[in-house]
Amino acid sequence: MINVLIVDDSALVRETLKKILENDKSIKVLATASDPIIALKKLETITPDVIILDIEMPRMDGITFLKQIKNQFKIPVIICSSMVDSGSSNALSALEAGAFDIIQKPKIGTKQFIEESQILICDAVKAANLSKSKPTSHFSSTFSTSSSSSRANLQTRTTSKSNSNPLSFCSSVPPKLTADAVLSKGDLGAIIETTEKIVVIGASTGGTEALRVLLEQLPSDSPGIVIVQHMPEKFTKSFAERLDGICKVHVVEAQNNDSVIRGTVLIAPGNKHTLLKRSGARYYVEVKDGPLVSRHRPSVDVLFRSTARYAGKNALGVILTGMGDDGAHGMLEMHEAGCYTIAQDEKSCVVFGMPNEAIKLKGVDTILPLTEIANEIINKTKLSH
Repeated sequence: MINVLIVDDSALVRETLKKILENDKSIKVLATASDPIIALKKLETITPDVIILDIEMPRMDGITFLKQIKNQFKIPVIICSSMVDSGSSNALSALEAGAFDIIQKPKIGTKQFIEESQILICDAVKAANLSKSKPTSHFSSTFSTSSSSSRANLQTRTTSKSNSNPLSFCSSVPPKLTADAVLSKGDLGAIIETTEKIVVIGASTGGTEALRVLLEQLPSDSPGIVIVQHMPEKFTKSFAERLDGICKVHVVEAQNNDSVIRGTVLIAPGNKHTLLKRSGARYYVEVKDGPLVSRHRPSVDVLFRSTARYAGKNALGVILTGMGDDGAHGMLEMHEAGCYTIAQDEKSCVVFGMPNEAIKLKGVDTILPLTEIANEIINKTKLSH
């Protein structure tokens, strides 16, 4: 049982989150608090596994609270606030202060948002709980401009803090969709091998830091790269800009019809699926709407399946740290299409979910520590340093 403390000044939000979380039989809301002062008092007598925290609250804001508790209590904190919906400095401050994850609150509560929240919020709590077994000193925030550390996992999350009643969500969890919901499997054997290679990468929990480590090691003439990192809408642009400032490769948020070219990394935008496509000798990306696939949007499975179909043996796939199994089936399809596939090893993962599932499906050619993956990409795509 994973015990959760909810800290939010809205009684409606506290009640909604409690109902969403306790719909999962492995999660229990241990307590709720209407502000950080009350939460601090409750932490004297209870020890939750995970804290869900708003930013804007009376008496003490959430970021101040986060900074105050991070050294005293080794409890992962998930930020759940309407103040993070624009990728603002408030969210970056939360990451720098050590937030594990960020959940966006849409302005309008709808049945779809609530259904997706049931899946995604519970997954965020489970990932945060799993992360506690990993030493925090091994990871630092990509977003931090100081020496502060965090292991932030930015994922596409949605919940509601609107005036409409969000308590009318369905108690049943919607079926988990595969990449079929966006792209049919198609023919995997029709691609002629070429000298120009591309790289596709999928990551989730712990992926922001893993991607920094990997991309910083790549030379400026690296093959074109497309990445799905589970992140909220509008955060991917900030994430790409930060990586672009520290890497030799050029890193940008992907836009529909962007070409996949040598020396450039395209980060899939939050809340949109990104597919690899090919026209003649040109690879490009399609950015589109669609349902959650493998519980995520963007989905690694969608990117990997499209790569298997349109690039085949001309692509190299990498699956990094992450909760769940998104990307595992897509990696198997890439492997079957002749792609060379790499999984991050358990020791260097924050959560060994996605790589482990791909390994179990026998879709992985090699398993490597995070620090060795860049060299493997260089060697397998025949690049010189």
